[in-house]
Amino acid sequence: MEFDVQWLLIGLPTAFVLGWLASRLDLRQLRRDRRDAPRAYFEGLNLLLNEQQDKAIDAFIEAVQHDPDTTELHFALGNLFRRRGEFERAVRVHQHLLSRADLKLPERQRAQHALAQDFAKAGLFDRAEAAWRALLETAYDTEARLALLSLFERSRDWRQAADTATELERRGGGSFAIRIAHYHCERALEADAAGQTEQADAALAAARAAAPDAPRPLLVAGQRAATAGRPTEALAAWLALRQRSAALFALVADAYAQAAQAVGEDEAARATLASAYAEEPRLELLQALDRLDTPSSGGHGGPARRLAHLVQQPSLGAAAAVLALDSSQWQADTRERLHNAVQRAARPLQRYRCAACGFEAHHYFWQCPGCQGWDTYPPRLLEQQ
Repeated sequence: MEFDVQWLLIGLPTAFVLGWLASRLDLRQLRRDRRDAPRAYFEGLNLLLNEQQDKAIDAFIEAVQHDPDTTELHFALGNLFRRRGEFERAVRVHQHLLSRADLKLPERQRAQHALAQDFAKAGLFDRAEAAWRALLETAYDTEARLALLSLFERSRDWRQAADTATELERRGGGSFAIRIAHYHCERALEADAAGQTEQADAALAAARAAAPDAPRPLLVAGQRAATAGRPTEALAAWLALRQRSAALFALVADAYAQAAQAVGEDEAARATLASAYAEEPRLELLQALDRLDTPSSGGHGGPARRLAHLVQQPSLGAAAAVLALDSSQWQADTRERLHNAVQRAARPLQRYRCAACGFEAHHYFWQCPGCQGWDTYPPRLLEQQ
């Protein structure tokens, strides 16, 4: 059979035209896909700014389907899921990113960071800890250690919390001395509760070494000494605490008075408590002074002190302390001062609160000034709810 050159002349141009048309169709489809993906992305962004999160999620999902290799779209979608509380979907998005072999190191670390946030927000603390640990020695190192520190505090793992805070301080993350002292104090209290006296002593010593000027180790040392029947040692610790913080000294004022009575140092304790009250007028200090006003000491200053405290600090606690007295011991203006103290304490509760947004007002509103809702105010004051 002879070859017909005429067919060759016809076939070559035809094949060329068909190939050219196919390439144009593919190119148009590619351009359309690229154009549709940014449009969907910007549409989602616009919806998000307008607080239409459901529609924004749909737009971002459409954008991801058009361009599944774009990491920014995945991050936007995952973060939006997390903000909406859809943590499982956020985890799937970020885990999908981490499974990609072509993901560059900075983006991989960013995806790991987002995944750790997902687990933490979802309350999956074990998985969150593992995710944060994967970010150590990366660009997110400091943030990861701070997050781990928060997790250790939440789980009351004080030893790891102290180690993490120490490492953060060593790396220049700021001073954590006071927090480290608190961690060791917590360890001391736990050891005492378990009957491990030596471990408690070591933990308290570590607290003092971490922050020599911190007041809590002194407070705890005094409490431990008083519990162990060593009132003299307790007094020494609490007197040192008194020099650093009159406000914190009030927390152990009654125990201090008891320890002073145990060793016969009532007068010295009375002077210390009076001096502390002059600096920080606290009802706890007056109650400790009342303990020292025994018949044998000839002290009868309790009623006068309570009345004077009501004048200086017109609070509910002061009013209750005065009401505990016999009315024959009241002064001429005591009743009026009691009324003023109770009225002052009740004033913050004499408000209406919106059930929708929590906006508080002294007047009843049919429409909330905060959220503009109608009939959202219960017709009762806070003190009556």
